[in-house]
This record gives sequence, C-alpha cells and structure tokens, in this order.
Amino acid sequence: MRVDYLGLEAFVAIADYGSFQRAAEALNLSQAALSHRLRKIEDDLGSALLTRSSREVSLTLLGQGLLPEARSLLKALQDAYESVRAGAQRQARRLAFACLPSIANSVLPAVLHEMSDQRPDIAFELLDIPVDRIADVVRSGSAEFGVTIVSAELSDLRLRPLVDEEYRLFLRHDHPLASRAEVTLQDIVGVKLARIRSQSKNRQLLDVALGDMRDQITWRFEVQNATMAMRLVARGAALTILPESAIAMAPAVLVSVPLVGARLQRTLGIVSRRGVPLSDNATDLLGRIETEMLDNFKAHIALGAERLSRPRD
Repeated sequence: MRVDYLGLEAFVAIADYGSFQRAAEALNLSQAALSHRLRKIEDDLGSALLTRSSREVSLTLLGQGLLPEARSLLKALQDAYESVRAGAQRQARRLAFACLPSIANSVLPAVLHEMSDQRPDIAFELLDIPVDRIADVVRSGSAEFGVTIVSAELSDLRLRPLVDEEYRLFLRHDHPLASRAEVTLQDIVGVKLARIRSQSKNRQLLDVALGDMRDQITWRFEVQNATMAMRLVARGAALTILPESAIAMAPAVLVSVPLVGARLQRTLGIVSRRGVPLSDNATDLLGRIETEMLDNFKAHIALGAERLSRPRD
C-alpha cells in the first residue's frame, strides 16, 4: 500500500503545534490545503486521527497510536534524504578521472597544481592505472573520462585522438649509445633489453612496429610494468623501449634517445561515455589537460585532434 507521506506530515505538524493555523504556517500551506491532506489520510485509514473543537485539537485513540510511528517514519525519511543530499554534494566536489601512468607523471602535476589553486572547492581523484583498465572505470562511472591509448572504437564509449607520442630507447646516461643523436634498430641487435608483459598495449604496439626485427632483438627480461623495466636499466642490466613521457618516472641516471628505422609511436586520446555529458568541473579539467598535452607534443598532434576553444581561468 502506498504511504501518504504528505498526509503524515500534516498530521504530525497539527499534533505538534496543537493548531491547524500554526501547523499550516510551519508547512507553508493554507489551512484549506492542510485540512485536505489530513482528510485524505483519514479517508485512506478509514478513521479519524484528530478531533477539533472551537478552542482545541485532540488526538483520537488511533491518532495517539499512530503519532510516534509517524514521527519515526518521517525522521527516517528526512535522515535518508539528508544523507543522499550530502553524498551528492560530496560527489559534486569530488572529481575522479583516469590516466596512463606515464602521462599522469609528465603532464598532470602542473595541471592539477594550477586547478587546485584556482578551485579549492574540488577534491581530485586520479586513477593512474594501466591502459587495459581505463575503459572499464570510465564505463562504470568510477571515472568521468580517461586519458588513454586510442584503439578500436567501442559502442558505449567515445574515443577522441589527441596527440601521437614517440617511443624512445631508454638507457643509462653513461652507456655508449647515450651520446648519439639517434639510434637505429640495428644498433640494439645483440644488446640485452627489457620489455613489458605480452598482454600490455605498449607491448602489442611495439611488437607490431618492430615487425621481423623483434625476433633479432635480445629480450633478456620480461616485466610487468615500465617502472620495473627502468629500474633494470638504471642498474645497467638492460636497455628498454618506452614512450617518451615515461622519462618523467625514470631514475635520474636514465636518458632517452630517439629510435629510427621503424614507426614507433602510440596515439593518445580521451575516452568518455557516449550520451553522458561531463560535469562542469570535469570539462574544465579536461580542457586544461588537453591544452597541456597539445603543448607538450606540438610536433605530434594526432589526425582529428581538436584544440579546445574554452577560455582558461
């Protein structure tokens, strides 16, 4: 059975104030509207809840039994409403987004520093996670958007290319190849290298780009992530091939050198949910990230990328 919350509210107000007039004023209603609400709930219950004389209002036996239950029900409803509203306000202040770790380390510190200074009302939640998880957190709504590697379009997600990023050879600063302006693939044949696990998107892109050359390269180490690969390089155990932005996460002894002889690059872009508009805060942040990325990769703006026209604060 449907519960008449408006009728219960009218009944409790009349009982608390002891007057139709004062109860109507408290609920910002006319006395006629208040009486209509009370009459409606009494008709629904099939019995009177109040008796009214010219000078006072009193509760019937049914009204006396209902009053504490009605108060409890209305309080529970008010508490639930306030809890949801407070949660919505916290959610509005919390801005969650996802980003590739290498781009997060190279691009986001300046962006987040600036925006947090200008918007102290916002709490940021950065999910710096591998590319194979970014689509899932955007799809679930855990992140409003993601900075990711652009691949095949998905029916429920929108992918927009932004910039192309080159892969480079990462090596210690004192390695013989470190002084070169560029390194060819032939230069690293026979040299010990570390590569990322076969399931990773970076590994797949690298395998395709290297073609037959990948079988001529000595892959001495296979690791789970770029951080471990760079640690091996820092120890002098191997070299590795990573996106150029990964240098922001690299130990101080590492440098990167351009690789020639193959088209080694990945396309970076923005993933968001189709048909779900971004919040104003997310739109602001995304504009700042895109501007920073376009500035950092000026020579490699991806085909189809659109520079934002939104004004900056």
